[in-house]
Amino acid sequence: QERLVESGGGLVQAGGSLRLSCASPRRTASNNGVSWFRQAPGKEREFVAAISWNGGSTSYEDSVKGRFSISRDRSKHIVYLQMNSLKPEDTAVYSCAAARGAGLATTPSGMAYWGKGTQVTVSS
Repeated sequence: QERLVESGGGLVQAGGSLRLSCASPRRTASNNGVSWFRQAPGKEREFVAAISWNGGSTSYEDSVKGRFSISRDRSKHIVYLQMNSLKPEDTAVYSCAAARGAGLATTPSGMAYWGKGTQVTVSS
């Protein structure tokens, strides 16, 4: 069984919204920070958003500030990424990952394990 499973991706028009979910079926990320990253074709993986273990701290990449919001429901072991005002440049595979610690992690090297990702496509 996977440790992290993403869902909620899809095709949306520019200006639309999607909510991604990162579930932890084995409940292994309860005490870890969780982050979202994305990778577009031909580009490097980039940080999108992070949340601490208790949801008390968050961090966002500059281009998504004010449009994306990360949150977590500890009772359901799910981390959400609400994405509003989507742009074609947001098109990518979005992956969640559990941090090595309880705080915020914004680089791939700071992550302990990853989900497989979900495709987000924004049409113009």
